[in-house]
Amino acid sequence: MHDDFIDRLAAGDPSTLARCITLMERGGAAADLIYRRICPRVGRATVIGFTGPPGAGKSTLIDAYIAALRTRGHSVAVAAVDPSSPISGGAVLGDRMRMRRHAEDPGVFIRSVASHGHLGGLSESIHRIVDAMDAAGRDFIIIETVGAGQSEVEVVEIADICVVVNAPNMGDEVQAMKAGMLEIADVLVVNKAELPFAQRTTKQLTNMLELRRQNRDVPVLETVALTETGTRCTTRSWAALRPAPATSAAGASGACVGSSPTAPAASSAISFAMRATSWPTWFKPPRRGRSALMRRPGAR
Repeated sequence: MHDDFIDRLAAGDPSTLARCITLMERGGAAADLIYRRICPRVGRATVIGFTGPPGAGKSTLIDAYIAALRTRGHSVAVAAVDPSSPISGGAVLGDRMRMRRHAEDPGVFIRSVASHGHLGGLSESIHRIVDAMDAAGRDFIIIETVGAGQSEVEVVEIADICVVVNAPNMGDEVQAMKAGMLEIADVLVVNKAELPFAQRTTKQLTNMLELRRQNRDVPVLETVALTETGTRCTTRSWAALRPAPATSAAGASGACVGSSPTAPAASSAISFAMRATSWPTWFKPPRRGRSALMRRPGAR
């Protein structure tokens, strides 16, 4: 039975993946057995974590990002974590509603996950859920955290790339300089860039980076997720970053919004989809050892 289940999971069957995730969330001996069987099959997917405060537009930005990945032929899995009520214990699993245009796309698998009171912005079972998605052969796995605060940075332990999404007018220069979530970013995004004070927020983040002793080359990008402005990179920009490997598809054109002076001109749009498959010289490679973290004995 388990052999057939693993074979169907490895073949990418969405219903089997959904059942596997349910097992991982419930835990127990059956989940442990399945997890041990899928461990040799993980480590191939690129994991991208989106985090940021509530209302910054993470879900809508992810929706646009999925579309960019699909135009390049990549398969995608999304684990969208929603907060559980401290009173009733229930959760409104609503993040995926903003991604519903991908619901009938067989190349996209979206799963809502309740945090069940777990601190850090994720759920206790998220490590195993990500591995199940990886074992199912998805090229990219996107994690959306709950609306996170300054110290909820657990996503950095799992994601190969961390995207921290900000909204305009969320604080002053002192707020931007504080330790925590902003420090884990590989990409800083100012979403809802059409709103007042967006450029001021971009400038504050840019100034914060200039005060660092290291990791000062984090791009600060402006987007309008609802109109997909700034969420795709032009073919010229993609070519300017670095020659793509043979397995990469050519970039698609899209509107771009200005980026911070700390990033090169080619990064004037959110191009994490492409950068994940071909690291530019200025971009930090994955640093977290996700496979080693989750394959150790007793890992969640």
